Amino acid sequence: MEARHSALCVEEAEDTVKELRAALLIAGITLPSLGIDPVSLAREVPCPLVELGRCSVETARRLAAVLR
Repeated sequence: MEARHSALCVEEAEDTVKELRAALLIAGITLPSLGIDPVSLAREVPCPLVELGRCSVETARRLAAVLR
C-alpha cells in the first residue's frame, strides 16, 4: 500500500511540475531549475517536493508581476 501511495505522490508531483511549467510558459516565464527535488525522493516513503530553483532578478520580477 505504501509503495502505491508513494508512486501516486511522485506521479502527482511530476504532473504538477508539467502543469506549472506550461502555465509559466504562457506567462513568458521560464524557471530553468524547475523540477522535483531529488533529496525528497530519497526517503523510505517518498513525499516529493517541487524545486522552483534559481532565477534571474528579471524573471523574479516578472513572476511577482504575474502573481499580483
